[in-house]
Amino acid sequence: MGAGELGIFGKMMPQPLLSVHGLTKRYGARIGCADVSFDLWPGEVLGIVGESGSGKSTLLSCLAGHQRPDLGRIAYDGADVLTLSEAERRRLLRSDWAYVHQNPRDGLRMGVSAGGNVGERLMAVGARNYGAIRDTATDWLGRVEIAAERIDDRPSAFSGGMQQRLQIARNLVTGPRLVFMDEPTGGLDVSVQARLLDLLRGLVRDLGLSVVIVTHDLAVVRLLADRLMVMKSGRVVETGLTDQVLDDPQHAYTQLLVSSVLQV
Repeated sequence: MGAGELGIFGKMMPQPLLSVHGLTKRYGARIGCADVSFDLWPGEVLGIVGESGSGKSTLLSCLAGHQRPDLGRIAYDGADVLTLSEAERRRLLRSDWAYVHQNPRDGLRMGVSAGGNVGERLMAVGARNYGAIRDTATDWLGRVEIAAERIDDRPSAFSGGMQQRLQIARNLVTGPRLVFMDEPTGGLDVSVQARLLDLLRGLVRDLGLSVVIVTHDLAVVRLLADRLMVMKSGRVVETGLTDQVLDDPQHAYTQLLVSSVLQV
């Protein structure tokens, strides 16, 4: 972690892991997201919610480097992300950052074995010993509740829930500090969602991950997120501790979301 700041008692305070200031993305006359600012602290989970078209997915895409914002600043561990070279950005995405897609097929190599999917991420950060790579892959399959004997099976032979757990293993095997999640339980049966949420909550806690998670499901953020941002029409309309926002929403739009009047 980079240098912190001095607190009021002269002690060094940690700096945010991720700082976002005035982030704006437009698509012609349409606003994707506008003037979004927040800090994410080490070990914190930030949930972003809103109906379809609220700007939450655009914001996540800009944060993760999939799109370039028109205005604003993104700092990771004190460094300006938007000034990184393409090679530096790719290195960051292979090591310190991870991205969990809603559709696991977008985050997996479907023609490569389960172990190969995990191993590829290790090789991208310099691992070369085949035995050690396979052992680590086996260990991570176990962590996400995939049987070791399925290490040579291809993801296409897995259920949707297993594919999502494999994508999580592939992303976390290199020990990233910051994980972006886009609707990680979307499209799964309720029982499968519950199992996956329990798994995610345990991994986030045990690994001390910092997470930005986008979802339309308020039950997901209540279980996983420490803090919540509510977006409408590309703008943040309410933010605060998750339980505080969900139990006592202040903005009329948040009240509609919580009362399930809006279909999100």
